[in-house]
Amino acid sequence: MRLSDLSSHGGEWLRGDGPEGDIVISSRVRLARNLADHLFTTRASDAEKGEVAEKVRETVMQSKFAERIFYVDLAKEDAVQGEFLVERHLISRELARGDGPRGVAFGSREAISIMVNEEDHLRVQVLQSGSQLEEAWKGANAVDGLLEAGLTFAFSSRFGYLTACPTNVGTGMRASVMLHLPALAYSRHIQKVFQAVHKMSLAVRGLFGEGTEPMGDLYQISNQVTLGHAESAIVENVNRVVPQIIRYERQIREEMLRRERRALEDRVWRSLGVLRHARLITTQETLEHLSAVRLGVNLGVIEGIDLKFVNDLFILSQPAHLQKLEGRPLEAGERDEVRAAFLRKRLAMKDGPAENPEASGA
Repeated sequence: MRLSDLSSHGGEWLRGDGPEGDIVISSRVRLARNLADHLFTTRASDAEKGEVAEKVRETVMQSKFAERIFYVDLAKEDAVQGEFLVERHLISRELARGDGPRGVAFGSREAISIMVNEEDHLRVQVLQSGSQLEEAWKGANAVDGLLEAGLTFAFSSRFGYLTACPTNVGTGMRASVMLHLPALAYSRHIQKVFQAVHKMSLAVRGLFGEGTEPMGDLYQISNQVTLGHAESAIVENVNRVVPQIIRYERQIREEMLRRERRALEDRVWRSLGVLRHARLITTQETLEHLSAVRLGVNLGVIEGIDLKFVNDLFILSQPAHLQKLEGRPLEAGERDEVRAAFLRKRLAMKDGPAENPEASGA
Protein backbone atom coordinates (compact mmCIF):
# COMPACT_ATOMS: atom_id res chain seq x y z
CA MET A 1 0.00 0.00 0.00
CA ARG A 2 1.13 3.53 -0.81
CA LEU A 3 0.21 6.47 1.41
CA SER A 4 -1.30 8.19 -1.62
CA ASP A 5 -3.91 5.39 -1.73
CA LEU A 6 -5.44 6.89 1.43
CA SER A 7 -5.78 10.42 0.07
CA SER A 8 -9.21 10.00 -1.53
CA HIS A 9 -11.14 8.87 1.54
CA GLY A 10 -11.19 9.32 5.31
CA GLY A 11 -10.56 6.68 7.96
CA GLU A 12 -13.29 4.43 9.36
CA TRP A 13 -13.50 6.60 12.48
CA LEU A 14 -14.94 9.38 10.29
CA ARG A 15 -17.87 7.33 9.05
CA GLY A 16 -20.33 9.34 11.16
CA ASP A 17 -22.56 6.47 12.25
CA GLY A 18 -21.24 6.04 15.80
CA PRO A 19 -23.34 6.87 18.90
CA GLU A 20 -24.15 10.60 19.16
CA GLY A 21 -22.47 10.97 15.76
CA ASP A 22 -24.20 14.27 15.03
CA ILE A 23 -22.04 15.90 17.72
CA VAL A 24 -19.30 13.41 18.64
CA ILE A 25 -16.90 12.91 15.73
CA SER A 26 -14.69 10.34 17.44
CA SER A 27 -13.42 8.86 20.69
CA ARG A 28 -9.76 8.15 21.25
CA VAL A 29 -7.60 6.40 23.86
CA ARG A 30 -3.83 6.70 23.74
CA LEU A 31 -1.34 4.76 25.89
CA ALA A 32 2.26 5.88 26.44
CA ARG A 33 4.79 3.11 26.95
CA ASN A 34 8.60 2.85 27.16
CA LEU A 35 10.90 -0.12 26.93
CA ALA A 36 12.74 -1.18 30.06
CA ASP A 37 16.54 -0.86 29.96
CA HIS A 38 16.46 1.87 27.31
CA LEU A 39 16.84 5.63 27.74
CA PHE A 40 13.80 7.78 27.01
CA THR A 41 13.82 9.17 23.47
CA THR A 42 14.56 12.64 24.87
CA ARG A 43 17.97 11.36 26.05
CA ALA A 44 18.70 8.44 23.74
CA SER A 45 21.22 8.57 20.91
CA ASP A 46 20.12 7.85 17.35
CA ALA A 47 21.78 4.44 17.64
CA GLU A 48 19.65 3.54 20.67
CA LYS A 49 16.53 4.96 19.03
CA GLY A 50 17.28 2.72 16.07
CA GLU A 51 17.47 -0.32 18.36
CA VAL A 52 14.15 0.60 19.96
CA ALA A 53 12.49 1.22 16.59
CA GLU A 54 13.61 -2.12 15.19
CA LYS A 55 12.58 -4.06 18.30
CA VAL A 56 9.15 -2.38 18.37
CA ARG A 57 8.61 -2.78 14.62
CA GLU A 58 9.30 -6.51 14.75
CA THR A 59 6.94 -7.02 17.69
CA VAL A 60 4.20 -4.84 16.23
CA MET A 61 4.24 -6.55 12.84
CA GLN A 62 3.95 -9.95 14.54
CA SER A 63 1.26 -8.86 17.01
CA LYS A 64 -1.74 -9.24 14.66
CA PHE A 65 -3.44 -6.19 16.19
CA ALA A 66 -5.17 -5.70 12.82
CA GLU A 67 -5.93 -7.88 9.82
CA ARG A 68 -3.51 -5.86 7.70
CA ILE A 69 -0.69 -3.87 9.31
CA PHE A 70 1.39 -1.21 7.60
CA TYR A 71 4.60 0.35 8.89
CA VAL A 72 5.96 3.71 7.74
CA ASP A 73 9.60 4.56 8.46
CA LEU A 74 9.30 8.31 8.96
CA ALA A 75 13.05 8.83 8.86
CA LYS A 76 12.83 7.90 5.17
CA GLU A 77 9.79 10.05 4.35
CA ASP A 78 9.59 13.73 3.41
CA ALA A 79 7.75 16.45 5.34
CA VAL A 80 4.57 16.17 3.25
CA GLN A 81 4.27 12.46 4.05
CA GLY A 82 4.57 13.22 7.75
CA GLU A 83 1.98 16.01 7.66
CA PHE A 84 -0.32 13.72 5.66
CA LEU A 85 -0.27 11.19 8.51
CA VAL A 86 -0.87 13.99 11.02
CA GLU A 87 -3.94 15.13 9.10
CA ARG A 88 -5.28 11.57 9.20
CA HIS A 89 -4.74 11.51 12.99
CA LEU A 90 -2.38 8.55 12.70
CA ILE A 91 0.58 10.41 14.22
CA SER A 92 1.29 13.59 16.17
CA ARG A 93 2.96 16.69 14.79
CA GLU A 94 5.83 16.07 17.20
CA LEU A 95 6.53 12.71 15.58
CA ALA A 96 6.16 14.08 12.05
CA ARG A 97 8.58 16.92 12.70
CA GLY A 98 11.04 14.95 14.82
CA ASP A 99 14.35 13.52 13.74
CA GLY A 100 16.22 10.25 13.94
CA PRO A 101 14.77 6.72 13.76
CA ARG A 102 10.99 6.81 14.22
CA GLY A 103 7.90 5.42 12.58
CA VAL A 104 4.27 4.42 12.83
CA ALA A 105 2.34 1.17 12.41
CA PHE A 106 -1.37 1.20 11.65
CA GLY A 107 -4.18 -1.05 10.52
CA SER A 108 -5.96 -0.73 7.18
CA ARG A 109 -9.07 0.72 8.88
CA GLU A 110 -6.88 3.36 10.59
CA ALA A 111 -8.65 2.71 13.90
CA ILE A 112 -5.39 1.62 15.53
CA SER A 113 -1.97 3.22 15.20
CA ILE A 114 1.27 2.79 17.13
CA MET A 115 3.76 5.65 17.06
CA VAL A 116 7.40 4.72 17.62
CA ASN A 117 9.96 7.08 19.18
CA GLU A 118 7.81 10.13 19.71
CA GLU A 119 8.12 11.55 23.27
CA ASP A 120 7.88 7.95 24.46
CA HIS A 121 9.08 4.77 22.78
CA LEU A 122 5.50 3.78 21.96
CA ARG A 123 2.21 5.65 21.73
CA VAL A 124 -0.67 3.21 21.18
CA GLN A 125 -3.79 4.92 19.84
CA VAL A 126 -7.29 3.56 19.20
CA LEU A 127 -9.96 5.66 17.46
CA GLN A 128 -13.68 4.91 17.35
CA SER A 129 -16.46 6.68 15.48
CA GLY A 130 -18.86 8.63 17.70
CA SER A 131 -19.14 8.40 21.48
CA GLN A 132 -17.41 5.08 22.20
CA LEU A 133 -14.71 5.90 24.72
CA GLU A 134 -15.07 2.66 26.66
CA GLU A 135 -14.80 0.66 23.43
CA ALA A 136 -11.66 2.62 22.50
CA TRP A 137 -10.21 1.88 25.94
CA LYS A 138 -10.94 -1.86 25.57
CA GLY A 139 -9.29 -1.81 22.15
CA ALA A 140 -6.19 0.00 23.43
CA ASN A 141 -5.95 -2.39 26.38
CA ALA A 142 -6.10 -5.37 24.03
CA VAL A 143 -3.32 -3.97 21.81
CA ASP A 144 -1.26 -3.20 24.93
CA GLY A 145 -1.58 -6.83 25.99
CA LEU A 146 -0.43 -8.08 22.59
CA LEU A 147 2.65 -5.85 22.71
CA GLU A 148 3.52 -6.80 26.29
CA ALA A 149 3.78 -10.42 25.13
CA GLY A 150 6.88 -9.43 23.17
CA LEU A 151 8.17 -6.31 24.91
CA THR A 152 9.10 -5.44 28.50
CA PHE A 153 7.79 -2.03 29.47
CA ALA A 154 9.33 0.32 32.03
CA PHE A 155 7.09 -0.07 35.10
CA SER A 156 7.29 0.90 38.77
CA SER A 157 5.25 -0.85 41.44
CA ARG A 158 4.93 2.55 43.12
CA PHE A 159 4.29 4.89 40.18
CA GLY A 160 2.99 2.64 37.40
CA TYR A 161 4.16 2.95 33.78
CA LEU A 162 7.14 5.29 33.50
CA THR A 163 6.97 8.01 30.86
CA ALA A 164 9.13 10.87 29.62
CA CYS A 165 6.62 13.46 30.84
CA PRO A 166 5.60 13.28 34.54
CA THR A 167 1.95 14.07 33.73
CA ASN A 168 1.66 10.75 31.88
CA VAL A 169 3.20 8.58 34.61
CA GLY A 170 0.84 5.98 36.02
CA THR A 171 -1.52 4.54 33.44
CA GLY A 172 0.15 6.49 30.62
CA MET A 173 -3.37 6.99 29.34
CA ARG A 174 -4.94 9.94 27.53
CA ALA A 175 -8.67 9.64 26.80
CA SER A 176 -10.29 12.19 24.52
CA VAL A 177 -13.48 12.88 22.62
CA MET A 178 -13.70 15.13 19.54
CA LEU A 179 -16.89 17.20 19.51
CA HIS A 180 -18.51 19.38 16.86
CA LEU A 181 -20.05 22.33 18.75
CA PRO A 182 -21.14 24.95 16.19
CA ALA A 183 -24.26 26.09 18.07
CA LEU A 184 -22.33 26.73 21.29
CA ALA A 185 -19.66 28.57 19.29
CA TYR A 186 -22.15 30.68 17.30
CA SER A 187 -24.09 31.62 20.44
CA ARG A 188 -20.85 32.32 22.35
CA HIS A 189 -21.77 29.85 25.08
CA ILE A 190 -18.61 27.88 24.39
CA GLN A 191 -16.66 29.75 27.10
CA LYS A 192 -19.04 28.35 29.72
CA VAL A 193 -18.15 24.88 28.47
CA PHE A 194 -14.43 25.63 28.70
CA GLN A 195 -14.79 26.85 32.29
CA ALA A 196 -16.78 23.77 33.34
CA VAL A 197 -14.32 21.43 31.63
CA HIS A 198 -11.30 22.97 33.32
CA LYS A 199 -12.98 22.61 36.72
CA MET A 200 -13.21 18.88 36.02
CA SER A 201 -9.42 18.76 35.41
CA LEU A 202 -9.95 18.19 31.70
CA ALA A 203 -8.25 19.97 28.80
CA VAL A 204 -9.68 21.48 25.61
CA ARG A 205 -7.62 21.20 22.43
CA GLY A 206 -8.05 21.72 18.71
CA LEU A 207 -8.56 19.40 15.73
CA PHE A 208 -5.02 18.02 15.84
CA GLY A 209 -4.67 17.77 19.61
CA GLU A 210 -2.11 19.30 21.92
CA GLY A 211 -0.75 22.67 20.86
CA THR A 212 -3.41 23.30 18.20
CA GLU A 213 -6.21 25.85 18.21
CA PRO A 214 -9.84 24.84 17.57
CA MET A 215 -10.96 25.28 13.96
CA GLY A 216 -14.25 24.40 12.33
CA ASP A 217 -15.92 24.37 15.76
CA LEU A 218 -14.14 21.07 16.51
CA TYR A 219 -12.90 20.58 20.07
CA GLN A 220 -11.08 17.73 21.79
CA ILE A 221 -11.89 17.15 25.46
CA SER A 222 -9.32 15.02 27.31
CA ASN A 223 -7.84 14.23 30.71
CA GLN A 224 -4.76 16.22 31.76
CA VAL A 225 -2.98 13.86 34.16
CA THR A 226 -2.88 10.11 34.74
CA LEU A 227 -0.81 9.69 37.91
CA GLY A 228 -2.99 8.45 40.75
CA HIS A 229 -5.97 7.72 38.51
CA ALA A 230 -7.11 4.29 37.31
CA GLU A 231 -7.99 3.82 33.63
CA SER A 232 -11.65 3.32 34.47
CA ALA A 233 -11.69 6.55 36.50
CA ILE A 234 -10.17 8.53 33.61
CA VAL A 235 -12.77 7.19 31.17
CA GLU A 236 -15.57 7.78 33.67
CA ASN A 237 -14.51 11.38 34.25
CA VAL A 238 -14.54 12.20 30.54
CA ASN A 239 -17.80 10.29 30.02
CA ARG A 240 -19.40 12.21 32.87
CA VAL A 241 -18.74 15.56 31.18
CA VAL A 242 -19.33 14.78 27.50
CA PRO A 243 -23.09 13.94 27.75
CA GLN A 244 -23.68 17.27 29.47
CA ILE A 245 -21.93 19.12 26.63
CA ILE A 246 -23.96 17.14 24.08
CA ARG A 247 -27.24 18.10 25.80
CA TYR A 248 -26.15 21.75 25.95
CA GLU A 249 -25.24 21.78 22.23
CA ARG A 250 -28.57 20.16 21.28
CA GLN A 251 -30.48 22.65 23.41
CA ILE A 252 -28.84 25.61 21.68
CA ARG A 253 -29.42 24.04 18.27
CA GLU A 254 -33.13 23.70 19.02
CA GLU A 255 -33.30 27.29 20.23
CA MET A 256 -31.58 28.52 17.07
CA LEU A 257 -34.07 26.62 14.91
CA ARG A 258 -36.99 28.00 16.88
CA ARG A 259 -35.86 31.62 17.25
CA GLU A 260 -33.43 32.24 14.39
CA ARG A 261 -34.48 29.74 11.73
CA ARG A 262 -33.99 32.02 8.72
CA ALA A 263 -30.65 33.35 9.96
CA LEU A 264 -29.48 29.78 10.57
CA GLU A 265 -30.62 28.60 7.15
CA ASP A 266 -28.96 31.60 5.54
CA ARG A 267 -25.66 30.82 7.27
CA VAL A 268 -25.81 27.17 6.22
CA TRP A 269 -26.71 27.80 2.57
CA ARG A 270 -24.25 30.66 2.19
CA SER A 271 -21.50 28.34 3.44
CA LEU A 272 -22.53 25.62 1.00
CA GLY A 273 -22.59 28.20 -1.77
CA VAL A 274 -19.04 29.32 -1.00
CA LEU A 275 -17.78 25.73 -0.94
CA ARG A 276 -19.52 24.92 -4.24
CA HIS A 277 -18.35 28.00 -6.13
CA ALA A 278 -15.17 29.46 -4.56
CA ARG A 279 -12.05 29.71 -6.71
CA LEU A 280 -9.69 30.36 -3.79
CA ILE A 281 -10.25 29.17 -0.24
CA THR A 282 -7.98 28.73 2.80
CA THR A 283 -7.94 25.80 5.21
CA GLN A 284 -9.51 27.81 8.02
CA GLU A 285 -12.27 29.23 5.85
CA THR A 286 -13.00 25.76 4.50
CA LEU A 287 -13.38 24.32 7.99
CA GLU A 288 -15.65 27.19 9.06
CA HIS A 289 -17.97 26.62 6.09
CA LEU A 290 -17.89 22.84 6.47
CA SER A 291 -18.89 23.30 10.11
CA ALA A 292 -21.99 25.25 9.04
CA VAL A 293 -22.85 22.67 6.36
CA ARG A 294 -22.44 19.82 8.85
CA LEU A 295 -24.82 21.61 11.20
CA GLY A 296 -27.29 22.04 8.33
CA VAL A 297 -27.11 18.33 7.51
CA ASN A 298 -27.72 17.36 11.14
CA LEU A 299 -30.68 19.72 11.50
CA GLY A 300 -32.27 18.56 8.25
CA VAL A 301 -31.83 21.95 6.57
CA ILE A 302 -29.85 20.30 3.75
CA GLU A 303 -30.79 17.01 2.11
CA GLY A 304 -28.67 14.83 -0.16
CA ILE A 305 -25.43 15.03 1.85
CA ASP A 306 -24.46 12.53 4.54
CA LEU A 307 -22.26 12.99 7.59
CA LYS A 308 -19.43 10.79 6.36
CA PHE A 309 -19.15 12.90 3.22
CA VAL A 310 -18.79 16.10 5.25
CA ASN A 311 -16.53 14.47 7.86
CA ASP A 312 -14.19 13.28 5.10
CA LEU A 313 -13.94 16.79 3.65
CA PHE A 314 -12.63 18.12 6.98
CA ILE A 315 -9.58 15.88 6.46
CA LEU A 316 -9.27 15.62 2.67
CA SER A 317 -9.14 19.41 2.21
CA GLN A 318 -6.06 19.70 4.45
CA PRO A 319 -2.76 20.88 2.84
CA ALA A 320 -0.86 17.59 2.71
CA HIS A 321 -3.87 15.69 1.32
CA LEU A 322 -4.18 18.19 -1.50
CA GLN A 323 -0.51 17.78 -2.33
CA LYS A 324 -0.95 14.01 -2.33
CA LEU A 325 -3.90 14.30 -4.71
CA GLU A 326 -1.92 16.59 -7.00
CA GLY A 327 1.21 14.48 -6.75
CA ARG A 328 3.46 17.51 -6.26
CA PRO A 329 4.40 20.16 -3.66
CA LEU A 330 2.10 23.20 -3.58
CA GLU A 331 2.74 26.72 -2.36
CA ALA A 332 0.12 28.25 -0.04
CA GLY A 333 -1.56 30.20 -2.85
CA GLU A 334 -1.64 27.15 -5.08
CA ARG A 335 -3.16 25.08 -2.30
CA ASP A 336 -6.03 27.57 -1.94
CA GLU A 337 -6.79 27.23 -5.64
CA VAL A 338 -6.47 23.43 -5.68
CA ARG A 339 -8.58 23.16 -2.52
CA ALA A 340 -11.37 25.22 -4.09
CA ALA A 341 -11.34 23.06 -7.23
CA PHE A 342 -11.32 19.89 -5.13
CA LEU A 343 -14.35 21.03 -3.10
CA ARG A 344 -16.27 22.08 -6.22
CA LYS A 345 -15.65 18.68 -7.78
CA ARG A 346 -16.60 16.72 -4.66
CA LEU A 347 -19.79 18.69 -4.09
CA ALA A 348 -20.77 18.45 -7.77
CA MET A 349 -20.79 14.67 -7.31
CA LYS A 350 -23.75 15.14 -4.97
CA ASP A 351 -25.93 16.42 -7.84
CA GLY A 352 -26.88 19.61 -6.07
CA PRO A 353 -27.91 19.18 -2.42
CA ALA A 354 -31.55 20.14 -1.89
CA GLU A 355 -33.27 22.28 0.69
CA ASN A 356 -35.62 20.48 3.03
CA PRO A 357 -39.01 22.27 2.65
CA GLU A 358 -40.16 21.19 6.11
CA ALA A 359 -36.98 22.42 7.77
CA SER A 360 -37.18 25.78 5.99
CA GLY A 361 -40.83 26.26 6.71
CA ALA A 362 -41.59 26.71 3.00
